[in-house]
Amino acid sequence: MIYRSKAPLRIGLAGGGTDVSPYSDLYGGTILNATISLYAHASIQPLEEPKIILETNDRNERIEYDFARELPIDGHLDLLKGVYNAVQRDYGTINGGFHLSTFVDAPAGSGLGTSSTLAVAIIGAFAEWMRLPLGEYDIAHYAYVIERNELKMAGGKQDQYAATFGGVNFMEFYEGDKVIVNPLRIKQQYLFELENNLVLYYTATSRESARIIEQQTKNVVAKKEGSIEAMHQLKQQAQMMKEALLKGKIHQLGEILDYGYQQKRLMAEGISNPLMEEIYVTARKAGASGGKISGAGGGGFMIFYCPGNTKFSVVKSLERFGGVHRPYQFTEHGLKTWCI
Repeated sequence: MIYRSKAPLRIGLAGGGTDVSPYSDLYGGTILNATISLYAHASIQPLEEPKIILETNDRNERIEYDFARELPIDGHLDLLKGVYNAVQRDYGTINGGFHLSTFVDAPAGSGLGTSSTLAVAIIGAFAEWMRLPLGEYDIAHYAYVIERNELKMAGGKQDQYAATFGGVNFMEFYEGDKVIVNPLRIKQQYLFELENNLVLYYTATSRESARIIEQQTKNVVAKKEGSIEAMHQLKQQAQMMKEALLKGKIHQLGEILDYGYQQKRLMAEGISNPLMEEIYVTARKAGASGGKISGAGGGGFMIFYCPGNTKFSVVKSLERFGGVHRPYQFTEHGLKTWCI
């Protein structure tokens, strides 16, 4: 038998950064995101021999161990090992060898929540294999705890919940890791128009989100008013985006994205850079009414809202930067698991 899972990556539309502690603990965070047809995949094949094989097919890394109930966290495929260690510790049901392989449809550091989505997919594969009694909130929280608390990987809370639940969601974050996921019932024609007009552009650069997030965290701890006020405004942006989508005010989306773009740059150094600024200005001149840097910033994917038929001229204008326009569709479903 092979036990498989896939979980969708996400586009953050509004409120990005307000899901990061300590801001979310002190003030509460709000995020609006949507999952897309790019996925993190995980497969587990039980082995007759007492070996544990870990493999990331997109990164061409492979490690093999003799069977053990805990694997070393040493900088090599730590996410895969961290999930295994947690499942073995908390459920203790893995008694033989297995081959865990993964693949992600977008590069690491691209700003679409790749690591957290992969954590969800790996947990899903183990849950399918071991028949673990985990619901959606359980899996998302488990992924968050493994990443943030046990592996000390800096980041927020939205990605794990987006990957698990799927669809378009308005999320609220409170002190004590309390999260409420509110699925939005958006009329299909509004989603079609958003999907048609929203260009997903990979800048062909990656970034280490941890450094940006650590700076953002320091700004909150130091009570830097400019940074904290920017986060307050991003929470308001999430409310604005929610209302526009539900009421079909699609023409306002570019302006709302641009408002968030201007605020996010104030949260921490490194979120934007001269290349990102030039790409953004170029897209605006070609017809985009707004956009944003996906994820923590500093590189990776950017999105642009292109009203009417301006997306063609926007994509054309960005060719000189050497990036890639990535086709996608919104997805309704989150984590899926199966065996064969």
